[in-house]
Amino acid sequence: MKAQDVRQHLTTPLTSPAYAPTVPRFTDREYLNVVYRSDPDALRAVVPEPLRIDEPLVRFEVMKMGDVSGYGPYTEAGQAIPVSFEGEQGEYLHAMYLDNFPATASGREVSAYPKVIGSPALYADSGALVGTLDHGSLRVATATMGYKHHVLDRREAEAQIAVPTFMLKTIPGYDGLPRVQELVRTRITDLTVKEAWTGPARLQLFQHVLAPLADLPVLEVVSASHILTDLTLAGVEPVHDYLKTDHSKGVAS
Repeated sequence: MKAQDVRQHLTTPLTSPAYAPTVPRFTDREYLNVVYRSDPDALRAVVPEPLRIDEPLVRFEVMKMGDVSGYGPYTEAGQAIPVSFEGEQGEYLHAMYLDNFPATASGREVSAYPKVIGSPALYADSGALVGTLDHGSLRVATATMGYKHHVLDRREAEAQIAVPTFMLKTIPGYDGLPRVQELVRTRITDLTVKEAWTGPARLQLFQHVLAPLADLPVLEVVSASHILTDLTLAGVEPVHDYLKTDHSKGVAS
């Protein structure tokens, strides 16, 4: 293969790429969101500066992708932490677990999503919406919400889903030191909310060394939502370069 041909490829293996060269469109992307109050010190230990924590909240989410161009259907779960950056409110994506390798590889390589393989699920069970996450054979999270108890205003649902998202992109060099280390920002575009509901909810997190969601403990469930959408994910833009910034002064949260 000639050098100019190699440069046309975004990922390996060259003859069977890990993911499709397309901007994915999500159709019937279904959310279960449970927002809970957690330990402020635990949040400060995992949120990188210069992001700031205003309230000690975490959003546990399970997302069932009905159809995604390039990837097909899959399910994803994770934790997002409300933060601010230079006066802009958003969320820091702390951890994501999903059951689709192309979506995992693309999310990490093309963007900066902190994706790893896991086994999430979202389904209705005897009057409850249930979201779970397993790591291997062990359960690490179970969320339950009353199934479609109260209609949620679609503008409020859009506000929940479309907040700016911040992520940390770190790529090591061959010497083991970071070659790229940036805080990046993205957000959802072309968003259509098809249905939106709210209701009572509960969330249990279980200790696991390789899926440490419980390190951000549930102190109080604040709210929950069940939202069905179509959407597109915008590309990312770097907003802070850790390798070019002097952190001697520090940033308080």
